[in-house]
Amino acid sequence: MNCLFVGAGAIAPEYAAGVPESSLSLAGVVDLDADRAASLAAAHGCPSFTDLETALERVDAPLVVNLTSHAAHAAVTRTALEADRHVYSQKPLALDADEALALVGLARDRGLALGCAPGTPRAPSQRRAGRLLADGRLGPVGLGYAHAHVGRVTDWHDRPDSFLEIGPLYDGAVYPLALLVSWFGPVERVRVADALDVWPAREERRPSTPSHVEATLAFAAGPTVRLTASFYAPHRSREFYGLELHGDDGSLYLKGTGAMGDDRDAVRFGRVGREYVSAPPDAPDEPYEYVDAVERLVASVEAGSPSRAGGRRGAHVVAVCNAIEAAAEGDGPVAVDDCGATADPPPASVVRPETQIGGRTESGAAALRLPAVGFGCSRYRDGEYVERADSIATALDAGYRLLDSAELYGNEHRIGELLAAPGAPDRERVFLLGKAWRTNHRREHLLAACAGSREELGIDAFDCYALHWPSALEHRGELRRLAEKPVERQEALTFPEDADGELAADDVSLATAWENLEAVHERGWTRTLGICNVSRAQLETVLETGEIDPALVQVERHPYRPRNDLVDFCHERGIRVVAHSPLSAPGLLDEPVLNAIGTERGLSPAAVVIAWNASQGVVPIPSSTAESHVVANLAAGSERLTADEIARVDALRDPDFER
Repeated sequence: MNCLFVGAGAIAPEYAAGVPESSLSLAGVVDLDADRAASLAAAHGCPSFTDLETALERVDAPLVVNLTSHAAHAAVTRTALEADRHVYSQKPLALDADEALALVGLARDRGLALGCAPGTPRAPSQRRAGRLLADGRLGPVGLGYAHAHVGRVTDWHDRPDSFLEIGPLYDGAVYPLALLVSWFGPVERVRVADALDVWPAREERRPSTPSHVEATLAFAAGPTVRLTASFYAPHRSREFYGLELHGDDGSLYLKGTGAMGDDRDAVRFGRVGREYVSAPPDAPDEPYEYVDAVERLVASVEAGSPSRAGGRRGAHVVAVCNAIEAAAEGDGPVAVDDCGATADPPPASVVRPETQIGGRTESGAAALRLPAVGFGCSRYRDGEYVERADSIATALDAGYRLLDSAELYGNEHRIGELLAAPGAPDRERVFLLGKAWRTNHRREHLLAACAGSREELGIDAFDCYALHWPSALEHRGELRRLAEKPVERQEALTFPEDADGELAADDVSLATAWENLEAVHERGWTRTLGICNVSRAQLETVLETGEIDPALVQVERHPYRPRNDLVDFCHERGIRVVAHSPLSAPGLLDEPVLNAIGTERGLSPAAVVIAWNASQGVVPIPSSTAESHVVANLAAGSERLTADEIARVDALRDPDFER
C-alpha cells in the first residue's frame, strides 16, 4: 500500500528504514522544512511537499503516516481523515482527550483505520512478559511501579522544543501506559498526582510544563500503579522505562516498556518466597521495527476490517495524561474515560494436544506444537540421585513449559506440589510428559502406574504418556515415591535381577506393551501417546501393530549420536522428537567445533548443542541444577544454526555411540 509521510524529522528515517522490506511503499513526503522533506524523499525516490493539502491532492496514497511534532498530530490526523485517508499517528494521538475521541469518531464514521504509536506492546520482551502474565504466574495483580525517565531532552535531541512544550507525560509515559492498557484494559481513575518544575538552573531552555510528574493510577480490572514520568531524571537512572508488577503469587520485572530489541535478562520473574529469575526468550524472535505497527494497520484495511483499536487506546492514554494533570492541580481523584480501549487477547502458549482418536496418522500429519526446549526432571546425575525440586521450580520460573517426568524419577509428587503452589503456571500452559517404567508393561500394572502418576502430579490427564523403554522387566512392586525409599530398594524395584544377577526380563512384547498403553488413552488419562529409547525398527513395529500412532518419540540425542535417520523418519510422519541427555556425553562440551561455532556466535558449547537440536525441530530436555545453566539452556532455544553449522556439528558423529 502506498503511504504518505507527513513529517520528516528525527523519527521519520526510522519508519522509512523498514519500508523497503515491508508491504508498504513511500509515495511522498511532507514537511514544512523543504530541505528536510526533499532529503528523505530523494532517498526513497518519491516527491516531496511543504503543504499537506497539495500532497493529498497529488499523491495516490490511501495511508498517511503522521510523524509531525507532538502538538501537530491532531490537526494533521483530522485533515487526513477528512480526505478519506487511513492514518497511523506517532504518539500522542492528541493533547486533549475530547479531541482524540473526536478523531476516533471521525475515523469510525468514515470507515477508516486509525492507529497510534507506541506499538511496542508487541515488541519481543513485552510479549514475553505478557506471556508470563497470561500463564497466571502472578495471580491477581495488586500493585505496580512504572517509570518513564525520558531524560534531559536538551542534551540528546537536536530539536527539543516540542518535547519541552508538552512535558514527559505525552512523550514518555505513553510507553508504560500503552503496555499496561494492553494487558489490563483501561485506567479507571487517577487516585492522586503531583508535578514538579525541577530543572537545572544553568539550562537556558526549560520545559514550559512540569518536568517531573508522579501519579497513582487505578486500573478497572487490574493493579494500582505508581507512574513516574520525568525529563529531569536522566537516561542513566537505574530505571529508564522499567516496570515492576506484584501479584498475590509472584512478581514480574520488565526492563523496558518501550524497548524495541530484546536481551536475555530483560524479563525476570519471582514467585512468592523465591528470588527473581531471568525469563529469557525460548524461541527466535525478530526485533520490533517502527514500520511493524503500520503494516498491521494496513493488513486490517486489506482484510476489509479497518482497525481503530490503536486509535481508541491512544485516545485513552491521552485521557489518562489529562486526568493526571488535573489531579496534580488539586482536583483530587479524577475519573478517566475508557474511550473504548480494551486489553489485547492474551498471547498464545504451548498448544495443548487434542485427544487422539483411534486410527492411523497419515504421513505428514500436523505434529504437536511444543516449546523449543523442555526440562528434564530426572534425579540421576553423575552417578548419584539428587533432589530436583529447587531446580524444577527455577525452570518453571524461567519459563520452561515442557516438563519431562517419569515414575522412575520418583519425584512426581514434588512436581505436583510445585504445579499446585502459588506462582506456578496454569495447568493448560504446561506440557506434561509422563513415562511408565519397564516393570509396568503389563496392562494392570501400566494402568496402575499411570493412575498413580496422575495422582502424584495432581492432574486429570497427561499431555503425553509414554513407554520409558520398549523392552519389559519383571514387576517387583509399585514404584510410587521412589525418592523416599533407600537406594538399594529403588534399584531392586526398577532393575530387578534374576538368580544369575542379570536383568530379569518379562515376557511382554513391544506390540503388547503398546496395546496396553493404548488402554490408558482409552480411559482419557492422556491426550497423546509416546515411546522412548527406541530404534527405527522398534518404532516401525509400533506403527505397524498399534491402533494409535505415537505423537512423540524421545531418544538420547547429541552430536556424537545425532540419530538423523530416526529423526527424519519421525518428522516425515508428523511425530515430534524429544532429545534426552543432549549435553551429557563425556567430552562433548570440550569439542573444538562447538567452541568455534560458539565463539563466532557468542554462545557456550552447551548453547550450540541446544540450538543444533532446536534448529532441526528436535526438542532438547537438559536437566541442569545450576540456575545460570537453567536460564542459559532455555535462552539457547532462541538460536538457530545455519545449514553449514549444522553440518559441522553433525560431523562429530561417533560410531561408538551408535552401538
